[in-house]
Amino acid sequence: MSANKTHVTPVAVEDFLATIDPEQKREEARQLDALFRRVTGYEPVMWGPSIIGYGRYHYVYESGREGDFLATGFSPRKAQHSIYILPGYTDFGGILDRLGKHSTGKSCLYVKRLSDIDMDVLAELIAAGLKDLDAKWTVHPR
Repeated sequence: MSANKTHVTPVAVEDFLATIDPEQKREEARQLDALFRRVTGYEPVMWGPSIIGYGRYHYVYESGREGDFLATGFSPRKAQHSIYILPGYTDFGGILDRLGKHSTGKSCLYVKRLSDIDMDVLAELIAAGLKDLDAKWTVHPR
């Protein structure tokens, strides 16, 4: 079995945040960082070249594949923010209905601008997703 392509890197989160352009995207990434720190209580680490992660968990699938991955986090991509908060075990439709303008993928939430969403609802969603994940795989701060 192949290893995960995404893993913890030694890059400092603040160094990565300083490289984000344009400035509006950089400021939004800093807002998301502050929100994730507040909600999770975890210090972030970089996963791969562009994902900021908060907490981690170790998984073991029935196939025998196992590894570590970020518990929650985000990546300030050019077109939109990719927010990793939907572990896929629970339907968060009730919370998502109150969030504002967004789209979703299998385990990601996509937001073009933070002004399009309710940040208090996003905080609620981060906490709910983390709790849901921790019920299946134990979440660790680092």
